[in-house]
Amino acid sequence: MDKHQLRNFYIPEEQSFYLLNANDAKKLKDWVALCIDELQKLGYQQIELVGKGAYGFAFAGLDNALRAYVFKFSRINLPQHIQERLADEAFMLSQVQHPNVPAFVTYQVVKKQGILMMGRAQGVDLEQYGLRHGRLPVRLIVNIATQLASLLLVLRGHQKDGAACPIVHGDIKPSNIVFDETTGAISLVDWGSSVFAQVDEQGHYISNNVMALMSSDLQSSNARLGDVYFIGAEQRQGGLSSPRFDEQGVAGTLYALASGQSCRFGRKAIPARSLGLPMEFATMLDSMLADDPELRAQAGDYFLKAMPRLNRLVLPPLPLLPTQSLLPVGLSPVDKELDTVVYSSRKSFLREHSDEMGIQYVDDVQLERYYKNYLEGMGETEKAFVAAVSRLGRYPVVGGLAIHWQQQGVYIDCHLHLYQQELLPAFNIAVNNVVYLAQAIAKVGTFKACLFDARQTIHLSRSAINDVFCVPDHLIIPYEITAMNESGQAAKQHSYFEDGKDPDEQLVLPDAIMDDIAALNLIRHTGCIIFEVTTFHMKIHHYFHLLDASAEPAFKLLLANIVSKISLITGEGVAGFMKLPHKDTRHFRHQMVIPQCLYPANPQHWLEEHRD
Repeated sequence: MDKHQLRNFYIPEEQSFYLLNANDAKKLKDWVALCIDELQKLGYQQIELVGKGAYGFAFAGLDNALRAYVFKFSRINLPQHIQERLADEAFMLSQVQHPNVPAFVTYQVVKKQGILMMGRAQGVDLEQYGLRHGRLPVRLIVNIATQLASLLLVLRGHQKDGAACPIVHGDIKPSNIVFDETTGAISLVDWGSSVFAQVDEQGHYISNNVMALMSSDLQSSNARLGDVYFIGAEQRQGGLSSPRFDEQGVAGTLYALASGQSCRFGRKAIPARSLGLPMEFATMLDSMLADDPELRAQAGDYFLKAMPRLNRLVLPPLPLLPTQSLLPVGLSPVDKELDTVVYSSRKSFLREHSDEMGIQYVDDVQLERYYKNYLEGMGETEKAFVAAVSRLGRYPVVGGLAIHWQQQGVYIDCHLHLYQQELLPAFNIAVNNVVYLAQAIAKVGTFKACLFDARQTIHLSRSAINDVFCVPDHLIIPYEITAMNESGQAAKQHSYFEDGKDPDEQLVLPDAIMDDIAALNLIRHTGCIIFEVTTFHMKIHHYFHLLDASAEPAFKLLLANIVSKISLITGEGVAGFMKLPHKDTRHFRHQMVIPQCLYPANPQHWLEEHRD
């Protein structure tokens, strides 16, 4: 275990552009510019980058008739057999003609570069929509479910040469569903994990050819691994591809949208029957996500049959669930664009809650995949908790979080500062999900997280490991001044990571810098500073809010002193320090499952009863 220790515990699911070193950032910019240039040469206009993943990039553009298209490029630096997956995706997409699926146009290879061209789905993906709106309204959830059920029936009934040949999308999740708010229609995109099913929904082999049945093709799965946050157990474990895979993707997606989460794993602590959904729909969703595979299959069949009827339910919006945050959330008077990153002790947390041993070190390119694979040995609620903390980083927010699990309950110190007021209701739901999931974890332990703006990260480099990091003359660590009430609890000091050294931090800072950090600690402020050092690069993540304007000269001097001593830092690893504005610990009792909350059978009667 020691031999393969990860060098950094700061592991983003997706590396922010602002955290790339100068060389990698230039490569990415140049590559994007090259793709845009090639598309413009082909006569397309208003080209924009609309997505990127492990295997490629997606651009959107208009033709001369102003029709919108999407162009997917495979990453040129991938092995040839991986690049060819784009051709496979093009073939599978060409097999599906449906109003809820973007139309296939063409697949071409230009200068050894595969390009898939398809129609562009109108609207915004449901992951982004959910981040803006929090839990989606019940009416909208049922609407989306009905459209997905209709599409799954079409995929299940697909035929080829007159024989049954079901298609499995393999990666149904909110970010792969584009929602048009003006029409209510959805589009299922990203068919890169799609295959022809090997078995039908009953588990019977799909083949009329005796030789095919006898071949080894049916001894191993042709399925591709979709997003582990949403796919079901059979797909995750490498089972033969089946239409049931997509039922599981749909179930995970609907659950995430109804609960305001980014994964399916919170279902035990926050079941569908606690989300203000109609009883029949909530019970069906809980059953589709259940541990029993037979119950999952029965619920999946019921889902496909029942949704046209359930879609006729009258479902006006009702304020059934709390909207106020359980933890303090500050709001900036000025809206600001941030690229928030969560830096946390989640590796320690995962290691404590994982049954897996011998975790291997992988390089930066693989970090997002590795991090999700690392979750495999954990309990579902622990996975959901880590994902819920990561979801906070999808908002323009800075702050800190320290969670302590003890036998008497869960103790949370927290300071979160949001920079876009219209996102507050959705952000409150994300914060509350962190609390609910923390309450459902029964083990004793600690979890800490800093949230900072990656756009402010300071990048330094050196050409050899024994060289010092050169600091530009103009370099400063910026800060904001925020007035704060000094009475009561707000007057109490709160020290940097008061519970001691984090086990995931390997970088030892020079005493001279530690002295300045100790002096900073005596000044009323909140914030964090994190040093991340690799062989040739140093990143300094930070945010500071000074709460005592009279101390600004001393505060500014101490930050300048730290900058002047950066060249003294040697070694590799991470060292981070976080300060919360005051000691205001919130206590929550342990609670394995939040209380049931169902949509009333008679919403009009409910409204009359609850009218002020």
